[in-house]
Amino acid sequence: MPSSKSWWPGWSDQPRSLPITPPHFDPQPISTVPKIGQRKPAISKSHWAGIRLFAMDVDGVLTDGTVQIASDGTESKVFSILDGMGIVRLNRREIAVAWISGRPSEATTRRAAELKVPHLIQGRTDKLTALQELADRLHLPPSACVYMGDDDIDAPAIAWAGIGVSVPDAMPAALQAARYITTRTAGRGAVREICEHILARRGPTAKS
Repeated sequence: MPSSKSWWPGWSDQPRSLPITPPHFDPQPISTVPKIGQRKPAISKSHWAGIRLFAMDVDGVLTDGTVQIASDGTESKVFSILDGMGIVRLNRREIAVAWISGRPSEATTRRAAELKVPHLIQGRTDKLTALQELADRLHLPPSACVYMGDDDIDAPAIAWAGIGVSVPDAMPAALQAARYITTRTAGRGAVREICEHILARRGPTAKS
């Protein structure tokens, strides 16, 4: 008795193999961005102890990168108390601190004044030039400077500094330029983490 399906066009009871086309695979290069908390190459304790200037971006480093703007045009930012205490301790140990921001902000000005940050530079997107000018005024070589940033415009300054630092959620260019990527995130203790490295070889710090 013929198969009930023999009337189907092209039907056959004989097994047949079907050609299998492998899926297209476009290999992506392995990222060379360092892992969080990793130093590349290793930074010695003596190098940390030799730091005389800790310069940093503001938005995305001292804050989480967000800005709140009210209907009347006023803006507010959230800063970390942990970071603030680290900066205060650097001031006590006569380590220069600088904030270099690409945009002027009254909130930044007020927080810098509260922490007595000695070098506040705003409205400068040429971060490398601003950092080099400050280092020249302080008679400091790159090896005595830390710069911490999170965006493309920070990358040249990160690469120039003796110790360049970035945060975990930074832009790829900043991560690539950095020798150290913090474990803590921006606005939540990342700056304090670097302060502790700088102070580690300088004896115990005063308690708040």
